[in-house]
Amino acid sequence: MLRIILSFFGGVFTFLTMSVVAFALTIGAVFWIYGRDLPSHESLAQYKPPTISRIYSGEGRIVDEFARERRLFTGAKDVPILIKQAFISAEDKNFYSHPGYDLRGILSAAVDAARSGGRRVRGASTITQQVMKNFLLDGSRRAERKIKEIILATRIENTLDKERILELYLNEIFLGQNSYGVTAAAQTYFNKTLDELAPHEAAFLASLPKAPSDFHPVRRKQRLLDRRNYVLKEMWQNGFLEEAAYRAEAAQPLLSVQNGDFKSFRSALPRRGYFSDEIRRQLSADFGEDAFFSGGMTVRATFDPELQAVAEIALQRALETYDRAQGIWRGTGLSIDPERLTSEDAWRAALSDIEVPRGIKLDGQWYPAVVLKLGKKSAQIGIEGVEEDEDGHWIPSRDVIWASKQKADGSLGPKAKRAPDLLSLGDVVLVRALLDEAGAFERWSLRQVSEVQGAFMAMDVNTGRVISMQGGFSYEASVYNRATQADRQPGSSFKPFVYAAALDSGYSPATIVIDAPIEIDTPQGLWTPRNSSDKFYGPTPLRTGIEQSRNLMTIRLAQEVGMDVIGDYAERFGVYDRMNPFLANSLGAQETTLFRIVAAYAMFANGGERVQPTLVDRIQDRYGKTIYSHDERECFECGFETIPANRAPLIVSNRERIMDATTAYQLTSMMQGVVDRGTARNSINLEVPAAGKTGTTNQSKDVWFVGFTSNFVAGCYIGHDFPKPLGKRAYGGGMCGPVFNEYMQAATEKFGGGPFTVPE
Repeated sequence: MLRIILSFFGGVFTFLTMSVVAFALTIGAVFWIYGRDLPSHESLAQYKPPTISRIYSGEGRIVDEFARERRLFTGAKDVPILIKQAFISAEDKNFYSHPGYDLRGILSAAVDAARSGGRRVRGASTITQQVMKNFLLDGSRRAERKIKEIILATRIENTLDKERILELYLNEIFLGQNSYGVTAAAQTYFNKTLDELAPHEAAFLASLPKAPSDFHPVRRKQRLLDRRNYVLKEMWQNGFLEEAAYRAEAAQPLLSVQNGDFKSFRSALPRRGYFSDEIRRQLSADFGEDAFFSGGMTVRATFDPELQAVAEIALQRALETYDRAQGIWRGTGLSIDPERLTSEDAWRAALSDIEVPRGIKLDGQWYPAVVLKLGKKSAQIGIEGVEEDEDGHWIPSRDVIWASKQKADGSLGPKAKRAPDLLSLGDVVLVRALLDEAGAFERWSLRQVSEVQGAFMAMDVNTGRVISMQGGFSYEASVYNRATQADRQPGSSFKPFVYAAALDSGYSPATIVIDAPIEIDTPQGLWTPRNSSDKFYGPTPLRTGIEQSRNLMTIRLAQEVGMDVIGDYAERFGVYDRMNPFLANSLGAQETTLFRIVAAYAMFANGGERVQPTLVDRIQDRYGKTIYSHDERECFECGFETIPANRAPLIVSNRERIMDATTAYQLTSMMQGVVDRGTARNSINLEVPAAGKTGTTNQSKDVWFVGFTSNFVAGCYIGHDFPKPLGKRAYGGGMCGPVFNEYMQAATEKFGGGPFTVPE
């Protein structure tokens, strides 16, 4: 009997032993099969997270930032212990003790899944496993992926220490609102740094990894509050908080930027404009989009914030002046359903969702508004950001008599006599406050984004640093940058290059050229160019020809000098990559950009030396290493201690000379005559010497003025995006000249100016 019993238990023992061995072999085989083709975990040791690229002004202020994933990398040693404790309590309380996976948690999750028939599948991933999932695996919940997680987690635990793993996790994790990592999330939800967070705010962030969209601070506020308090309780039970602190923190209300409790960090950033967007466009082309949007670049921009604001206002003023003179009311073309106007809260919510320009400050802030009520002569409006009063805000009839309403078919209605002639209930409009001479409020006035467009740009003539760029009336209304992207005919603003070629070919400012009719055979037929005055002036000095912008003199000059020579000049100055040798191009018929023309004029102003225009002074990578610097000058004495106090160190630019210095000065003198006696005499009035050239194309489809002082060059062009005549009275001097003048008055007041340098 004993033998039978021993034999039975021996068989059971053998069976169990074989089962354990078989199970172990099976597990080993499974792990071998899934582990052999896994991605390398060693790449995490060289992890470079996608981070924000930021643009700074010369004064060090943040101008803009760009990122696909908004992330601010923070090393583990710089993350406050409170943040670590909150996430460990919420996600993995055994983080510092487990080998990369939590067997008890995995078994518990498996039991729950089995009991629910697969309907309730929850994760049991440790922080280490989540790092593996985020970096090396997909986000599925299949058993196969879980096995791979465990394998990789075990491997990474043997490669990196716990603090490095936690660093990867806290910087990579998505926390909603396009915020990746705890530092960006703290800024997004509280506009605070990590050091400034209270325990309930740290618990708020630690509540989000499970499902950020399910814990929205406004739409799912109660659910997020419950989760936050659960995390606080875990922090207390894990010994990270005292009970009194836990209860005090759990009693705190759920506050966030999204709920309007804090100002957004974006409120401290200027609205995105043409300048920073052009930097984005150029650097994406030069370095690649991935490097720019994810590389954590620090970009020091060249622009001057004060003068950029002047450029924006000056161009907007010229465009609005022309637009209102046309007497056409287009409005925004947007409206709100009258059913949403029944209460102040309703119309304010509806208006806040409407996309209209909100950053225009021409003669005061322009506000979005909605028409709430139509009276017999006036219209009542509700204004975003302006409190209601007892009488309401109204557009009176006298504010609309300048305009006729443009109908859907493009035709115009009769001249408006009362506000309802232009406005309908629910119309979304832009308005600004009109003030009387004493500066007191007078009334609200309708405004609209100009249909005619334009661009303005200014740069330093010696360094090529672009200090201002405005690519249209409003970046919010149109992101198309007409300073760099719009190819337009420069018209007469091209003529200085013809005269430069002539001066270098032996002509002088006093050389006589005949201003008389001329006929030219072209493949399209006989071309008979004219002066804008339709008159002929006979023998005329070259100087007068450019001052009065004589077309016939310019064409004769081009015939004598040769279009091949003129083309070589235009290409050397960068106006064109290749200029077609047609006589019409001597009058600016071939298209180019304002950016190119302004950069070329800088070389007249600096005595004929090449400068490369740039919007960027310096670029540093994420580690602070300079990867681009525009200033290539050499300072041979900067390290000397014996330089006299009254003398600056010797700095050599090594710039290429592309034009004789004497020719550059002669041309500058001739262009100074354009401002003093010529086509720009009525619009340019500066305290310092200035030179320039007006430009008006055929049928006045585009108008230009490009000019310079001793230290700055600036240019303006105005025209429709789809070219059409601006009118018989549209000229470069009258429309663009005032823009240049307003800007240069501010520039010379800030930076000064002086006489043009006479070459030795």
